[in-house]
Amino acid sequence: MSDDVSRRGRHGDDDDFGPPLFDDMTREIDDPSDELSFGTADTGPLPHWTAPPTGEMPTTLSPAQQGLADHTDDLDVWSSFSNDAPVWSDDPVPTGEVELASRDADDSRSGGISFDDPVDDPSEGIPRRGPGRITIGTDPTDDRMGRPMPKSRSRSGRVDPARGARPARPGAPATTRPPAPVSSPRDMPTAVAVGLIIAAAFIGALLVAPPAVLAIIVAVVGLAAVEFFDKVSEKGYRPATVAGIVACVALPLAAYWVGETALPLVMALAFAAGCLTFISSSGLESSPMPNMAITTLGVTWIGLMGAFAALILSLSNLTLFNAVRPTTDVGTDTLFLLALGVVANDIGALFIGSAAGRTPLRQWISPNKTVEGFIGGALMTVVAMIVVGVAEKSDTWNSTGDLIILGLVVSCTAPLGDLTESMFKRNLEIKDFGSIVKGHGGVLDRFDGFLFTLPAVYYLMFILQPWVTK
Repeated sequence: MSDDVSRRGRHGDDDDFGPPLFDDMTREIDDPSDELSFGTADTGPLPHWTAPPTGEMPTTLSPAQQGLADHTDDLDVWSSFSNDAPVWSDDPVPTGEVELASRDADDSRSGGISFDDPVDDPSEGIPRRGPGRITIGTDPTDDRMGRPMPKSRSRSGRVDPARGARPARPGAPATTRPPAPVSSPRDMPTAVAVGLIIAAAFIGALLVAPPAVLAIIVAVVGLAAVEFFDKVSEKGYRPATVAGIVACVALPLAAYWVGETALPLVMALAFAAGCLTFISSSGLESSPMPNMAITTLGVTWIGLMGAFAALILSLSNLTLFNAVRPTTDVGTDTLFLLALGVVANDIGALFIGSAAGRTPLRQWISPNKTVEGFIGGALMTVVAMIVVGVAEKSDTWNSTGDLIILGLVVSCTAPLGDLTESMFKRNLEIKDFGSIVKGHGGVLDRFDGFLFTLPAVYYLMFILQPWVTK
């Protein structure tokens, strides 16, 4: 077919090829209603297709300019941040985002865009939001490493449901927190039987020789230290366990053989050994500061305070006391009275508190410890000391007045030691530190009342000097 025929076929009659696709597109538009329209949601008047291009980018009218309601809530406001998910303030921020936030902060100081505040783009009409910022006060070395994650609590001690538990460190295995310990009634027959066995062993050692008592002291302090470091390690801390246990055992030994002047040296060496343990670690993942603190807590609470039992015992070997009072029972006699007072306080608080206890001593620590029990324990302790004085069963504490003062000191310090241990157990969410002593829990649970009483009675001896005849 020739070109003429082809042109006639394209521009010939409508009957052969049908009507044109566009009806007279070259005519002028007189009626504005005939303009191309997209309905009520159009973006403004469009230029005629025959108009020359302007080279400008098309703009979109905002809902306010269109007189429509703001529908930005239905938009994906995170679409401008590629495929990154939002990061909440309590979640760990990846390293890349931290660097991005740092660069954005630098840009904001130099006149660039800052992600600290929402930025309104007048050309878009949509508030652009930045990524989650780093919360001020967080530990840049990741304070979640090497220690347990306690639940967020309010000042009243209750769990804050708005914050909840702190999220786990990225890459760390998911862990579930154990439920809060539920107190159960003590097995009284077993507890009494075990208590009598311990008392018999202690009295037997007192009758044999001071070194036998020292062996019991070292064993008790060492087992209590093992229980403490084992339990805090189980709860997520990573203390210097070896250095801590060795220090706890060395403190009573040094106190007995050298005296009170050895305690600062052993404490300093224990601290240095703990620091060397964390210095030799691979990095800050060992969390040296909180774990060194928990190590020092165990050494001070168990080792240092327990060492005063050895100091009291060592008084039986000093020539000074033997010259004033021709007896070697100064230390052993005082230890016996101290143990008698602590046991009497525990029994009095238990029975009187169970029978008439109504007012909690410290509700958030232990609701079972009451003011009535505290008063009952104090009365029982003082009565026990008066009975010893009236019966003249002590060769060292030969004054009933001194014995009453001793009973009052024990009545104040023994409950303090008990409350302190209960406070630590509440913080760790455990019922007992161990289960070695059947019916009593662990060794630390049984001898917690002695820890604060030992140093108080030791210095009380030098104030009262009960061995001097008055």
